[in-house]
Amino acid sequence: MCRSAAAVVAVLTALLCAMQQCAAARRNQPLNYRPIIGVLAQENIPDDQYAHGFSYIAASYVKFLEGAGARVVPVRINRTEEEYAHIFNAINGLLLPGGDVNIQTSQYSRAAKIFYDLALKANDAGDYFPIWGTCQGFQQLSVLTANKNLLTITDTKAVALPLTLTPAAQSSRLFRSFPKDLLQSLAVENITGNFHKWSLSLQNYSRNAKLKRFYKVLSTNNDGKKEFISTMEAQRYPFYAVQWHPEKTPFEWVDKPGMTHSPTAIRVSFYTSSFFISEAMKNQHHFPSLVEEERALIYNFSPVFRGMNSIFIQNYYFD
Repeated sequence: MCRSAAAVVAVLTALLCAMQQCAAARRNQPLNYRPIIGVLAQENIPDDQYAHGFSYIAASYVKFLEGAGARVVPVRINRTEEEYAHIFNAINGLLLPGGDVNIQTSQYSRAAKIFYDLALKANDAGDYFPIWGTCQGFQQLSVLTANKNLLTITDTKAVALPLTLTPAAQSSRLFRSFPKDLLQSLAVENITGNFHKWSLSLQNYSRNAKLKRFYKVLSTNNDGKKEFISTMEAQRYPFYAVQWHPEKTPFEWVDKPGMTHSPTAIRVSFYTSSFFISEAMKNQHHFPSLVEEERALIYNFSPVFRGMNSIFIQNYYFD
């Protein structure tokens, strides 16, 4: 073997060993039983009479995470990339919530892209960092991955549906820990709340090489005209996205179609949040000091009660 070929083999062997050692180190690393999840804020809803400042987070997302054993840090919009990088290195996962802002030009979208890029880089380097997207968060992840908006309008503004699980669902990271009876309920009962007008159609997903290469489809739904993706997870990264709302079931109470509070739906919500928190426990990021950690936590803010007829019963507002 010539020297140049031998050198290439030596470099590749060293790289493979490093990768194997990194993977082994991750497997042997103790879990973080004090996970902190960042929840991304977004621009206030127009004409929100309760709003102050210029951004909000629905309290149901905070409760969703806290109920599964995590603490929450609000990630505010209009911050610098340096500030976001500092937060990224202090939290153990990120939730991109639902809402109604532009997923290409909003400050929500800008911040989501910064964290998405940081998470890709971190995971590629062996630093396990999960992202969860719900509804608008699902849509945002699809745009970030495809680098274009492939969403289409569907008739899904307020309806509860069963999931049409794909063959990949049973072995997926997200669903494989669900009890079999709960998966069966997801497949046959109207227990996933949909409150969206934009969806990623199965057709548009199938036509886009970037999305097909990046995400595995775990479930679909149909509005009667279009089949759209309702659950997906990344192939190589701990990124998860649901077009439905597991956080609304136990924590939102507006009386309208699509809201379901059955015992089975509550179980789905808990297993969903517990799974994401179990992923965040694999991350070892932390704040530089306990004082800074305490100042960052959402406990420093008070949610505002917006009335029982509001789509969000409580909101946190931020300057």
